[in-house]
Amino acid sequence: MDQCNYTYLHGFILLGFSDHPKLEMILSGVVSIFYFITLVANTAIILASLLDSHLHTPMYFFLRNLSFLDLCFTTSIIPQMLVNLWGPEKTISYVGCVIQLYVYMWLGSIECLLLAVMSYDRFTAICKPLHYLVIMNPHLCLQMVIMVWSISLANSVVLCTLTMNLPRCGNNLLDHFLCELPAMVKIACVDTTAVEMSVFALGIVIVLTPLILILISYGYIAKAVLRMKSKAGQRKAMNTCGSHLTVVSIFYGAIIYLYLQPGNSASRDQGKFLTLFYTIITPSLNPLIYTLRNKDMKDALKKLVRVHQYSAKIKRNLK
Repeated sequence: MDQCNYTYLHGFILLGFSDHPKLEMILSGVVSIFYFITLVANTAIILASLLDSHLHTPMYFFLRNLSFLDLCFTTSIIPQMLVNLWGPEKTISYVGCVIQLYVYMWLGSIECLLLAVMSYDRFTAICKPLHYLVIMNPHLCLQMVIMVWSISLANSVVLCTLTMNLPRCGNNLLDHFLCELPAMVKIACVDTTAVEMSVFALGIVIVLTPLILILISYGYIAKAVLRMKSKAGQRKAMNTCGSHLTVVSIFYGAIIYLYLQPGNSASRDQGKFLTLFYTIITPSLNPLIYTLRNKDMKDALKKLVRVHQYSAKIKRNLK
């Protein structure tokens, strides 16, 4: 009981990259830049797709959700990380750590499932274009998003509760820069095989099942694109799907390498850098990937910039 009280009162120490002080200084600058890009780029995509009536389609509805998710995902991690990188204190309160653990697992699971839903949307648009708006009606889109958030929340509650109930015998040194599930399991002072098997099993459901559905969807999409007689149609389909496939490859590649390997195959620092990549760098790349290959989104962003410039001009004239 005393050991539990000790952890509750003193919280956890996030070791992060503390054994590389010079690297911490570089990382603080890099993380700040990527966080700023994430905030600006994802907010711009949300506003542009909301303000442009041409983008009120299922594809952009899901893209708005992905951008909002990336904003929440990075904000649940980066502020605390920057505090620890900038100052000598590497601590996080017990409550703060628990909240970060549950939210991080919840939002990470959502991204896995949401990418699968987005691939189904692309499958319907390309393989069943005449029925697309009937199938992907606003009611179904909303239901799919609610289902994704709900399943992910249930997954987070189950796994994180199992992890937090493990006795830690006063251990409060987390060898990571955030309160992540594998790092929490490692400081337990009992056999964690049952919890690790539960994590692996639910990881298969939340990570590999959506990935298989994505691959099946893109198998059908590839067949449909190859049958198209119009080169312009093929190009448009490849541009739209290419963006999504790039995001899927980057996100799932890092997740599978990090979490779905038996044993501790990744080194300590390698694991930290991979986590850094998919939690901080990927959310800043997603808007760029979707925008660079999407003419409609480029036009909407230009319109948003013009609206901002026009409103700024009016304010100056009023002064």
